[in-house]
Amino acid sequence: MNIEDQPLEVQWEHLLGQLEEMVGKRPGDLNGVLFLIGVQELGQGAKRFSKEQKQDLMHIGICKALSLSSYYSLEYVDKDGWPHYKLERALPPGDLLKQEALLKMHVIEYFKNL
Repeated sequence: MNIEDQPLEVQWEHLLGQLEEMVGKRPGDLNGVLFLIGVQELGQGAKRFSKEQKQDLMHIGICKALSLSSYYSLEYVDKDGWPHYKLERALPPGDLLKQEALLKMHVIEYFKNL
């Protein structure tokens, strides 16, 4: 059975295991994975970021992941190399758990495409 055929939480745990092998540390939660995506998309490598920059990187991670379903699109990259996204369509309504599941599905898809 392929991992793609498994329930979302099984796929998520599999991804966390893969990320632990890649970066040497298991991301604690969805925000940690979104941060990794943000760092990847920024393309400036691992370095120290301020608290505000870390929040910005998680936002980049969210936008990049959700751009796979055209919720966001890359609008421009600023002079410092930071990508800026534009909301293209509203996210489907739902409680926090549904929104988290939507994000996890997109994050899993993002890493499949790397």
